[in-house]
Amino acid sequence: MAAAFTSACSSPQEAANEPAGDTTPIKVGLVYSQTGALAGYGKQYIEGWKAGLAFATKGTGKVGSRPVEVKEVDDAGDPAKAVSAAKDLIGQGYKIIAGSTGSAVAGQVAPLAAQNKVLFISGPAASDAVTGVNKYTFRSGRQSYQDVLAAKSYLPSPTGKKVLVFAQEGTFGKSNADAVKAVIGGAGATVDNLFVPASATEFTGFAAQAKNAKADMIFVAWAGTTAPAMWTALDQQGVLGSTMVVTGIDQRASWATFGAAGGKLSLLAHYFDGASDNEATTALRKGVEGGKLDLFHPDGFTAAQMVVRAAGEGGDDADKMVTALEGWSFDGVKGKLTVRKEDHALLQPMFQGKFSGSGADLKPELVKAIDPADATPPVVQMKG
Repeated sequence: MAAAFTSACSSPQEAANEPAGDTTPIKVGLVYSQTGALAGYGKQYIEGWKAGLAFATKGTGKVGSRPVEVKEVDDAGDPAKAVSAAKDLIGQGYKIIAGSTGSAVAGQVAPLAAQNKVLFISGPAASDAVTGVNKYTFRSGRQSYQDVLAAKSYLPSPTGKKVLVFAQEGTFGKSNADAVKAVIGGAGATVDNLFVPASATEFTGFAAQAKNAKADMIFVAWAGTTAPAMWTALDQQGVLGSTMVVTGIDQRASWATFGAAGGKLSLLAHYFDGASDNEATTALRKGVEGGKLDLFHPDGFTAAQMVVRAAGEGGDDADKMVTALEGWSFDGVKGKLTVRKEDHALLQPMFQGKFSGSGADLKPELVKAIDPADATPPVVQMKG
């Protein structure tokens, strides 16, 4: 799985190479979910962005002598709104677009980057299709393949085992299913999918199907407000007591909704509060209200670090910004991060966790940090 790569190491606070005295604003458009089903994720992203920008610019809000001018636009999770907003920003002369809370949005915005030669840094969107989609597109979060590699660590001998993917219909669910088939299925397991309509609100029947599948592992890929009802159904139908259920840790607000199911789950994590402790983590904690970190705070923080790097080295030239990011290694909230040159995958640590406590006191505890080398997706050919 691991691919060889060359990385150029430097500090996120590296001095910019802009001409002395240039005070032209660096215009950054942030198109993300301020409202809609993923608004909670969007709130974390923007909080992380602000803390990351302060960290990467040493509190100045400037790259060299150039102030970073940010315009925020709500896409409400709607790809059409996101495309319209991105086109409008590009028309106004913005050379950097970031955000994309949802995978469907990222998939529609990414082509605009190549068409208009602007830098696009996707955010929490986990779809593997974002990696390698074109030379102008990067990501500041993880991708589904990395989630599945973290899940695979719970099934060290997949040969002959049966795995069921329990997921919502849509880009996110399909991306996870494809990754499970490639990673765990490729290692010898039989992989089946059970897709649930995104509009569903009653899950008893689906939970019964999952129980009857008699899988050795059930991989659950879920996002949004229906998660509590889904977990309750799985628990009531005896799924959690009959097989190993592996899922990603969702945002903090969802933890209590796991209820009695929480302690029965094997957790993989992109991030949770307490998973890391470093200079960037400390800076992020200071910038977040109450100091409580959440799932997608690192994505916003990392995006700001990448923007400062790109603008500092490339100015307003998108091709130079791309070159500045390709192969770059830096210290982020999660630890050591590397932008893979070949396809712009963001190589990063992943985490195993386990819930302790109950109810409102339920919280994840770190079981194991998974080295980036053990959570590295295969290189894909750059498409454009």
